[in-house]
Amino acid sequence: MNGLQAFSVRYPEAWVGQFSGLRERHPGLWPRLPQLLLLLTFILAVVAAGAWLCWIGQWEELELGAAQEEKLRIAFREKVIQSKNLELLRAQKARVTQQVATLERQLPNRSEMDAMLHEINQAGIGRGLQFELFKPGQLQLGEHYAELPIDIRLSGDYHALAGFVSDLANLPRIVTMDHITITRQKERLSFQAIVHTYRYLDVAENQQLVDKPADAVTQKGRKP
Repeated sequence: MNGLQAFSVRYPEAWVGQFSGLRERHPGLWPRLPQLLLLLTFILAVVAAGAWLCWIGQWEELELGAAQEEKLRIAFREKVIQSKNLELLRAQKARVTQQVATLERQLPNRSEMDAMLHEINQAGIGRGLQFELFKPGQLQLGEHYAELPIDIRLSGDYHALAGFVSDLANLPRIVTMDHITITRQKERLSFQAIVHTYRYLDVAENQQLVDKPADAVTQKGRKP
């Protein structure tokens, strides 16, 4: 038997022999190998306990911080892209602001509402039409504006009725029309429809929308 074979046979037997009879002896009197294994086991137990009691929360915070960092990186890249298009966005904002201002000028306030109803009435009279019905309905409060539907019925010839509809479309205020019905009465035509007019909400109406659901808020309209 050469030296390598003797080493491989002798030392495993010596290592296993160090673990014999440990129960009857104090750990301080154990051989070197069992003491080292006991110390290593103790260190691993302390590390595991520390990880369970202290480090798990820190690891979770670290993961949350890493996720938040990634979100911030994505937001930063988006902001960089937006900053490159800043002038374009400013131009778009200016156009939208101008469009909103134009639309706002088409909405009268409460004091101007009667004047607008008078304009609708005069549009029909100016075309030689005869009003048989002009009945404002209930004022309906929307989120940003109030809508007043008006039931109208007029009689006249075809060209006068067509001119009346064109006049309403060309009013400076926003006016829409639906539920249109045209019937013939001898030599004249009867024109019936619902005209919708719109106006701003005043302070009291805005507060009313805050206090009550929007679908429960209605007011009865008045004749011009």
